[in-house]
Amino acid sequence: MAIIPPGSTIGILGGGQLGRMTAMAARAMGYHVHVLDPDPECAAAAVADRVVAGAFTDADAAADLAKNCDVVTLEIEQIGVDALAAALRHAPVRPSPEILRIVQDRAVQKRWLADNGFPIGDYREVHSADDLLAATRELGPLFVKACHGGYDGRSQARVSGIEDAGDAWTSLGGRHSVAEQALDLDVELSVMVARRPSGETLVYPPALNVHERQILAWSVLPADLPPDVLRQAEDIARGIALRFRLEGILAVELFYLRDGRLLVNELAPRPHNSFHETEVACSTSQFEQLVRAVCDLPLGDPHVLRPGAIFNLFGELWENGPPRFDAALALPGVRLHLYGKRGARPGRKMGHLSAIGDTPQDALNRVRAAADSLVGGARS
Repeated sequence: MAIIPPGSTIGILGGGQLGRMTAMAARAMGYHVHVLDPDPECAAAAVADRVVAGAFTDADAAADLAKNCDVVTLEIEQIGVDALAAALRHAPVRPSPEILRIVQDRAVQKRWLADNGFPIGDYREVHSADDLLAATRELGPLFVKACHGGYDGRSQARVSGIEDAGDAWTSLGGRHSVAEQALDLDVELSVMVARRPSGETLVYPPALNVHERQILAWSVLPADLPPDVLRQAEDIARGIALRFRLEGILAVELFYLRDGRLLVNELAPRPHNSFHETEVACSTSQFEQLVRAVCDLPLGDPHVLRPGAIFNLFGELWENGPPRFDAALALPGVRLHLYGKRGARPGRKMGHLSAIGDTPQDALNRVRAAADSLVGGARS
């Protein structure tokens, strides 16, 4: 495989915060960056050389992007099949359209994981309200997720009993969905794997994640769990990447159950919110690692040099005026990362805080204290 050296142009399908941070890493390494996004003033626009304004299903826009790039990668999975094919005619697309085909559809993803021997929880595919009712009777409480679309808890519904099934089906718009059995969780983990086209593969240590309202609230790296659990999580993630013949990076979300089992939740072949702390905790951030991987450069060291944690900042923080960033930044080891988005609104990710510490708990305590200081009082 020929490397794609600094000075070349990287195309990114998607110009949100993940595209923005990838573009920043690429520019630091000497690359030019073009992005495709429906919004010409997307978050990545401020740091990209060029923005192609177009829908993620727009094959002509994807071709326009790829014609001017040496390699194309992505920050969002939901890219249209025709758009991916159009880009591939002009430049390598990494990760491959075949990986995206599998990941884009939750039912296809579940089947692929099961067929390839990776551990997943019990689930049923549902095509109708009757299917969902039957799944509830068979599996008990469920989380129902539409097969296509959805992010940060959207296009999902909780079914506690048969009396909830009808409303849940309606809330999902009657779309083909997967009904997942509710599990007795201990914690949620994620593992990031990087693989370059020539085959080198490296794995970051697992991160421990906590969600609120089905959206990631905070994450800490490394996860403070028994070594055998961490090794198993890394082995599962590495196995998936190798089976995929991944070119790029892949986040593997995992459930660690109280009975000791590790199960795969979902896959994301792109930078992941739970690994933002790699910017402060590791010598190679996930964003630099993505650039290295898709350009077939030697991969960077994924080991944690010092524990790090992140805390997400949502639009509601701005409801009563600008947050007290000065107070947060006065705390040692804390950094602020804002995404350049226009229009803060409740539930919208506007940025995150990161912190380092002597231990994972120390890093987490610092970033939580910084988050508390933004509004001048302690969180409950």
